[in-house]
Amino acid sequence: MSQLNTSNINHYIFQTEVLEFHILGGLNIHGLDRMRVTLKVNRIEDAFHALRHNIDLYNSNGVEKLVRKLAEYLEVGTSVIRRSLQQLINLLEQHRLELLAKENEEEVFEYLLTKKERRQAIDILRSEKLMEKTNKLIGASGVIGEETNRLLMYLIFTSRKTASPLQCISYGKSGSGKTHLQSKVSELIPEEDKIEMTVLSANAFYYFKRNELKNKLVLIEDMDGAEEVLYPLRELQTKKRITKSVVQKGIGGEGKTKSLTVEGPVSVAGCTTQESVYEDNSNRSFLLYIDESEEQDERIMAYQRRASAGKVNVQEELDAKKILQNVQRLLAPVSIRNPYAEHLILPKSVFKPRRTNAHYLQFIEAVTFYHQHQRESQFDIHTGEEYIESTLEDIKVANDLIKEILLRKSDPLNGATRNYLERLKAYLANKQDTLFFNQEIRKELRIKESTLRRYHQLLLQEGYIKKRNDIKGESFSYEIVDVEEFKHLEDTIDKSLNVCLEKLQTAE
Repeated sequence: MSQLNTSNINHYIFQTEVLEFHILGGLNIHGLDRMRVTLKVNRIEDAFHALRHNIDLYNSNGVEKLVRKLAEYLEVGTSVIRRSLQQLINLLEQHRLELLAKENEEEVFEYLLTKKERRQAIDILRSEKLMEKTNKLIGASGVIGEETNRLLMYLIFTSRKTASPLQCISYGKSGSGKTHLQSKVSELIPEEDKIEMTVLSANAFYYFKRNELKNKLVLIEDMDGAEEVLYPLRELQTKKRITKSVVQKGIGGEGKTKSLTVEGPVSVAGCTTQESVYEDNSNRSFLLYIDESEEQDERIMAYQRRASAGKVNVQEELDAKKILQNVQRLLAPVSIRNPYAEHLILPKSVFKPRRTNAHYLQFIEAVTFYHQHQRESQFDIHTGEEYIESTLEDIKVANDLIKEILLRKSDPLNGATRNYLERLKAYLANKQDTLFFNQEIRKELRIKESTLRRYHQLLLQEGYIKKRNDIKGESFSYEIVDVEEFKHLEDTIDKSLNVCLEKLQTAE
């Protein structure tokens, strides 16, 4: 039997003594109930006169018509053509099965750690001050600044291996570094555990294989262009599976309903500039506000200058990434129980407390999960289930990291307006004043007039500033109502978290 040349995946060639077959566009390896191909057939000695035809080679009537058509066009006996087509079909079947087997092998790819890599990762996971060492390694991998956000994001990405993964959305102005932060932290996650997406269609999530997304990290570079997939994304986050019914043509062309099911759970991370658009999604996620301060700008620019001068040790950054990837590979699924959960009470100022409370408890579990190599396994006397327990130290670590999240979730203002108000307060504090003018602020804080007008309208509605009609000038005049209001809110949350922890520590 002649061989099938598959060196070009888009152009297979099969030759017999008399005929030459070209399969144009390759072969679809999914859907074994059909074999639709585009053929170009010619005699060996006459490549110019070729018949091109699109056909399902599993349709016997269509194949028989093709045999007669080829016999007439190429002036070759039907028995020769029929035998050649049968050989071609057999070879294509064999090749398709080989490709499917290879694809399945790739799906179960598992990175094998060397003894040195395993020991190095174990030493990190069992070390004292694990969170501090982890954060230093994240910085050494090339993530500049953002000490709290980067560790939060790393732990959220780590939670993909738990039964209830966490989600996050990074907010910031265009060019503020939100995509860069997500990209750099995601590099610390093994390639086999993450899926990165740039362009998504409405049905994109439904056409993954059933378990292809299970316990994976799904990265969406720009959520502003992903409106169509937000609903299935929410379902995948909440219900941990999505199902869609589609109609496919069965044998004989009749319609047949088929269910497409994709299993979770997944951890989803995305970036956006428009927080108000994603309220329903943001309620399910940790909201990370990018550091847009001048100090952070200077840190990043200093790093860029060092990199341009060739003074950044690229190998050290790669080594840090590799260590953290191997640390991730050694984390195994395990049940977690928090014996202190009933005594952990969130501040009453937090909006949507039910969902926020669930996030808070899940984040403590994520911290415990990351410390699994420092916890003794325990077994349920009734079910025999193996589990590890959260400690007071886990709660303390979680409280320190989640404080900013809870503060934002307790703030009536959206992130952009709050950031502006705090910048405004800092500017006025330097002047030792609470009074300001539109024209002055536009110039000093470099804000567009339309943006400034929007901020002031919201701040007036919420009572954070008031208009001063008693002062006449060339521009509108305003005054800060309460300079300390955000500090008071911060102190309330801090006190609430600390009181719960102190009570538990005393009871111990």
